[in-house]
Amino acid sequence: MKILVAPDSFKESIDAANAAKAIARGIRDVLPAAEIVLLPIADGGEGTVDALITSGNGRFIETWVSGPLGEPVLARWGILADNTAVIEMAAASGLPLVPPARRNPLLTSTLGSGQLIKAALNHGCTRIILGVGGSATNDGGAGALAALGAVLRDDKGKEISPNPQGLLSLHSIDIKNIDPRLARVRIDIACDVDNPLLGPRGASAVFGPQKGADAEMVVVLDRALARLATVGQELLGKDIATFAGSGAAGGLPAGLSLIAQVSVIPGIELILDTINFAAHLQGAGLVFTGEGRIDSQSAMGKAISGIAKLAGEANVPVVALCGTLGRGYQELYPIGVAGVQPIVPGPMSVAEAMAQADSLLEEAAGRALRIFLARQI
Repeated sequence: MKILVAPDSFKESIDAANAAKAIARGIRDVLPAAEIVLLPIADGGEGTVDALITSGNGRFIETWVSGPLGEPVLARWGILADNTAVIEMAAASGLPLVPPARRNPLLTSTLGSGQLIKAALNHGCTRIILGVGGSATNDGGAGALAALGAVLRDDKGKEISPNPQGLLSLHSIDIKNIDPRLARVRIDIACDVDNPLLGPRGASAVFGPQKGADAEMVVVLDRALARLATVGQELLGKDIATFAGSGAAGGLPAGLSLIAQVSVIPGIELILDTINFAAHLQGAGLVFTGEGRIDSQSAMGKAISGIAKLAGEANVPVVALCGTLGRGYQELYPIGVAGVQPIVPGPMSVAEAMAQADSLLEEAAGRALRIFLARQI
C-alpha cells in the first residue's frame, strides 16, 4: 500500500519534516511493507523553506543579512533541484527577530529580505518562491527595493531610510541601478490573504497592531504606504496599491511589483504544485496530514484543505492528525477529509503534549491506520 505523509508543522512543538517521520514510524508499526512517501508541507509561513527543501531534495544555504532593525541575522533559505530559490521573509524580517520591547513598525525594514533575493540571484536562480508569513515590517517593501538597487529620495534629493518613517518624506524612486537579473526572474509570493495595500483592510490597519502599532501609529503607517503608492504611480506608472495581496507582509508584494515580475498565489496551492503533490497521489491508497490545531479555519484555504482538494480529485482518502480539535473541525469532512484524529490519548497539559509530540504522532498514526484498515475489510 502506498501512503503519502504530508503534515504541516505543529507550531512550537515539532516541524513538518520530523512530524512526517514520526507518522511514518506509526505506519510501519502496522504495515511494515507499506510504501511511504514523505512530503512535509507548509502554507507559505513558518517552515516553508524546511518543508519544500526536504520534500524537493534541495539544499539549504545560510546567508548573513540585515535584520528588521539593522542587526545582522543569519538567515536560512534553500534551492530546489530546478534552481528555484525558496525564501522565508521571516528568516530575515520576522517578528520573532524583534524583542517585544523594541517592536515599532515605523522603524523596521525589509532590507534583509531584499538581500536574500539578491543572494538567490547570485546563485543563478531564475525563480523565487517567497513565503511572507510572520513579518515584523510595514515598509511596503522599501527595504527590499533598496537592497536590490533602488534609491529612495526626499524632495531635496537626499536618500531616505528604507522604512515607514523614511517613506513619509519620499519624493522619488530611482531604479536605474536595479539589479538587471530581476528581469529574468519570476517571484511567486506564497500568501493566504488578499488585503490591499491601503485603507481599512490594508497592511497598516489589519496587520500593523500585530507588529506593535497603536491606533495613532496605524494612521501614520498608512500615510507612509500611501506616499510610496503615489510616487510609484506618478514616476513609474504602476498601481501597487490595489491588487489582491498587495498589503500582505506590510506591503512587500506591492514594493517588489515596482521592479520585478511578481505573482501572489495562495500558499498551499503554490507549495503543493511545487512538490508535484498531484503526481505523488497516483497509486496512493491513503494520505496522512495534520497540524497543531484543526478547526473551522482549517477548511478555509489552509494546508489541510489544499491536500483534501487534490486527494479528493484523485479519490484518495485523507486522515488528519492534530494536537487539539477546535470548533467547526467537522467542516473538513465535506471537502474530502475522511477522519480527524487528535494525537493526545488522555488528560495532559499543553506543555506535556508539545514535549511528547513525536511519540504521540507515532502512536496516533498507528491507531488511525488500524481503524482505516478495519473499515476496508
